[in-house]
Parts: sequence; C-alpha cells; structure tokens
Amino acid sequence: MDKELSDWHSVTAAEIQHAQSRISAVIAPTSLQYCPRLSEQIGAEVYLKREDLQDVRSYKIRGAYNSIVQLSDEERAAGIVAASAGNHAQGVAYACRSLKIHGRIFVPAPTPKQKLNRIKVHGGEWVEVVLTGKNFDEAAAAAHAYVEENGATMIEPFNARNTVIGQGTVAAEIISQLSSKGKTADNVFVPVGGGGLLGGTLSYFASMSPETTIVGIEPQTAASMQAALANGGPVTVHGVDPFIDGAAVARVGEVNYAIAKENWDRLVMRSANEGAVCTELLELYQNEGIIAETAGALSVTGLVEFGEIAPGSVNVCIISGGNNDVLRYSEIVERDLVHRGLKHYFLVNFPQEPGQLRGFLTDVLGEDDDIARFEYLKKNNRDVGTALVGIELADSANLEPLLSRMRESSLHIQHLRPGTPEYDFLF
Repeated sequence: MDKELSDWHSVTAAEIQHAQSRISAVIAPTSLQYCPRLSEQIGAEVYLKREDLQDVRSYKIRGAYNSIVQLSDEERAAGIVAASAGNHAQGVAYACRSLKIHGRIFVPAPTPKQKLNRIKVHGGEWVEVVLTGKNFDEAAAAAHAYVEENGATMIEPFNARNTVIGQGTVAAEIISQLSSKGKTADNVFVPVGGGGLLGGTLSYFASMSPETTIVGIEPQTAASMQAALANGGPVTVHGVDPFIDGAAVARVGEVNYAIAKENWDRLVMRSANEGAVCTELLELYQNEGIIAETAGALSVTGLVEFGEIAPGSVNVCIISGGNNDVLRYSEIVERDLVHRGLKHYFLVNFPQEPGQLRGFLTDVLGEDDDIARFEYLKKNNRDVGTALVGIELADSANLEPLLSRMRESSLHIQHLRPGTPEYDFLF
C-alpha cells in the first residue's frame, strides 16, 4: 500500500480526469452498447461497457499503465514486479513493452493457459512470467517477497491509489457516453475482486453523479469486500473457489475498502453463484456474441439476480474482461446445466444380474431424460456394482418425477448434490 490509512485521502474526479489525459495516447475508450435482450428481460434500459474490447481484453491496462507511466527513472531502472491472476499481468506486460521497462510477473499456477500466452505476447522480451502458488494471494506474497529482497518496484493490481485512479477512467467514460445520449445512470454494476475497479467507479460517481447506485458483485466463494465491510476492515476469507479467476481474491485492498466505507450510502454489495455466472456468460456469447471471461459476466449476473431494478431505469454493466480459454467451456457448460437444474448425478448400485441396466433405462428414465455420463465404478467381483450416472433433463421440472421413479425402483440410488463431500470428491 502506498499510504498508511491514517494518511489516506480520497481519490478525486480531477485525478481520474488527469489519468484519462495521461493514458489516452495508448488506451482508447471502449464502447457503451445498448443491450436489447437484457433491457426487455428486466424492463429497463441496460448498457454494456465493453472493457473486453481493450487491446489486452480487460480494463486492467488502465490502472497498470497509469501507475507505470508515472514512475521515476530510479523506479524504472529497479525493474517492475507485479502479481496477477492474469489480466493485470497483461496490462503490466503491455506497459513494459510500450515503455521498454523490464518486468517480472508472478502468476498463480492455475491461471488459464490463454492468459499466460497473452502475457507473453504483450510483454515479449521485456517480461518474465513466474508461476507460483495456488491462487492470487499466494502469488502476491511471492511477488512482495521478491520486491523486499531485490528492491524492485511493485505495481499493485488493486491496492494502490494510482491503480484505482486508472481504473476510474472506466467510470469517466460511462458518464460521458451516457451524457451524449442525454442520460444518467441509475445503477452501475461492477465486478469486484480486489476492489480496484469498484474504488475507481465509486470515487468518480461520488463527485460526478452522486445519485447513481453502485452495485458491486463478488463471487459467492470470494465475497471479500462484504466480509471487510462487516468486519470493519479487510479480512482474509477462506475456501475461495478459483473458478472465477479474475475475481477470486481472498482479501480486498485497504485503499479500496476505505473508498467503499467512505461511500457506503451509494454502494450495494451482492454475491453471485458461480453456476449463475456460467449461465449469463453463455447467454452473452449466444445472444450478443460477447466472449466474456467468468469475472466479466459477474456484472450481468448481478443485474439479472438483483431483483430491485426500477422499470425504465438506466443500468450499466461493466464487462470487465474477455480472456476466456476455450478449453474451459466444457466446465462452463457443465456448471450452467447444474445451476439450471438440468443435469444431475447419481450413484446407482446395480445387482450383478442380467437386465438390470435395461430395467433402469425403461423403468426409471423418463421419455426426455438422457444419460450424459455413465462410469462403472465396480472394482472387483461383488454381487453389486456401482455406477456413476449423469442424467440431463429437458426441463428442470422433470426432476421430481425422476426421483419418484427412483424411489419406487428396487435399485439403491443416491442423488449427489453440489456442495456435498460426495459430489466434491467425484468432481
């Protein structure tokens, strides 16, 4: 952190406007697109702020470039260090190559391959990627240890004023773009990981459009800003699911917490289920042709599930990034089906007698039910063999009739439910 909280002062609209001028030669404004589908769905105007269209496919380039371009000659010569789940790393890599500064970027080991490749493309010979740790927080600890030992210059992904100021330029563009349409935002939905984008958005709207409500959306398993606000300060949350990698942060930054606390009267925080995020991510792809990453779909998920949208209101969702690895789509589709109640898993004990599987197909499965997975788990010659059976339904309403037929069956069948130890063990 670049200041003790006792000396901390608010980020101002003027600082964000100066940052706009500073980065405008490198970073072009992104479009604000009206979304007919979502507007009709919720009965209000919905606009999508397309940060996925940045050169590095996320808003993170704003804060990274704003921070790096202001470094002194001594700080540049010491070399740059950053920690990132992928998007901040790409912004830092882009800035390093543009400004010809050497950088070392610490990235969690589970980071999608697509993001790793893009870091190397944007940074070229100017950056070195270090894979370390199971999540962002462990990678960040390694980065800070390296800075302490080598005297390098740390470029924080969210917990620094210059980063927050750079991210605030997203909010400045939103207000300007809506103003050109003769509109102001009633609600702005912001994905929240470490809180840098939230801090910049809150700061700018507080001065320029104080009536606007800022709705922060966190992953359900990484609700670290909500935990901080409830605790009276940043606190580490446990059990973070790395699936929404761009927002899987266990502890928000002190700077960002201070901004959120200062603006609590215009801030609403919500959590989004990972399955619901997958559903909205696929809807964006299939309907709007937007390739969003999981964190990039958080804002739309919050909008759809918010439930308090005034008819005719003006709502903006920030699509924060589009760095999604195509290899992840099978898991995204799987989580979407489970979330919508269309896919279920069962352990079925089949007696080792002829006709048992045929009986299951004819007596238990419904006319529109499909077996999507069948894995025989029998390990030796026992009287009973267990199979893992995945069933995909045409309609979620078909589940109860299926369960009823299972109860009437002579087979012993166990329904595996997400969140249970058995389900987690198998998946």
